[in-house]
Amino acid sequence: MKSPNRPNPPTRLSNDTCVDYKARIRTIPDYPAQGIMFRDVTTLMSDAEAFAAAIEDLCRPYEAAGIAKVAGIDARGFILGGAMAVRLGAGFLPLRKPGKLPYETWSESYELEYGSDALHMHVDGVSEGEKTVLVDDLIATGGTAEAGVKLLRRGGADIVAAVFLVDLPDLRGANRIRKLGIEVRSLIAFEGH
Repeated sequence: MKSPNRPNPPTRLSNDTCVDYKARIRTIPDYPAQGIMFRDVTTLMSDAEAFAAAIEDLCRPYEAAGIAKVAGIDARGFILGGAMAVRLGAGFLPLRKPGKLPYETWSESYELEYGSDALHMHVDGVSEGEKTVLVDDLIATGGTAEAGVKLLRRGGADIVAAVFLVDLPDLRGANRIRKLGIEVRSLIAFEGH
């Protein structure tokens, strides 16, 4: 049996079409800063078959887990999280950048590999004990995901897992989240930064 913490091989759909996620993600060198290899998942999202397969693969382990909320990290995590929430029959919870949520919020600051930022969550975004999955497009250093975990825990969420399309294992972000006691899953991994 394959470990849930390892990237999955390409998905075989019911029509026996194999989806190679890696081939559908564009790499942009030196964006947003020199030395960064930006993994642009919008190219995968624009491919209807690949996007549907990715949502299925991200959701499959949690179909019977009673997920109440899917928390998506601003901004590509909103796209994945919204689709996952519908698929899992759960509510969607946006974790947003500063100044974007209209009601009272909690905030968590974090460091990026190329700067710093913060995430905000409505104080009533999650209820005590609600089973929640955290989602974003990519995990690098893990700072953004860790801020999301801290916000969800402040609200009392039972965080079932943190899931990502892409893991950059050389930056060790997934390990950082595992050290918080959270299961981490990604569909693919890219070596390097």
